[in-house]
Order: sequence, then structure tokens, then C-alpha cells
Amino acid sequence: MFHTLLPKLLPIAQILISILLVVVILLQPSTAGVGGSFGGSSGMNAFRTKRGFEKVLFVATIVLGFLFIALGVLAIVIH
Repeated sequence: MFHTLLPKLLPIAQILISILLVVVILLQPSTAGVGGSFGGSSGMNAFRTKRGFEKVLFVATIVLGFLFIALGVLAIVIH
């Protein structure tokens, strides 16, 4: 039963994880300008410690990203 149900639920899980990942990324505060994206320094905020909700979003981004990749690899293995 699990073997026949997994290929049907996997795309739904991937869509839900990707939506959550986009939401978590968009909720993160932007502290660096465009130069920070390409290796430039943003002044004193370059090595700032994440605290509170910002840290939760940071960890959630890592976990959701890992889950998204793991589900993608699982989808390749199953098919």
C-alpha cells in the first residue's frame, strides 16, 4: 500500500515544501544591499548574530531546503 501511495503523495509534498520555503525566505529580513549578494560588505551588519524569530526563519530555511532536495532525490529514485 505504501509503495503505491508514495508516488501520488510525493509531488504534493514537494509543492507544499516549496511554497513553505518561498514564504520562509521572503519573511527573512533583508540586511544586505545588492552589493552584499555579490560579496560586498554591508558595514557593521556583516557578522551580526541571528536572534529570536530571525534565527527560527534561518533554521527553517535550512531544514526546508534539505527536505526539498531529499524529496527530489527520492522522486528520482522511485521513478
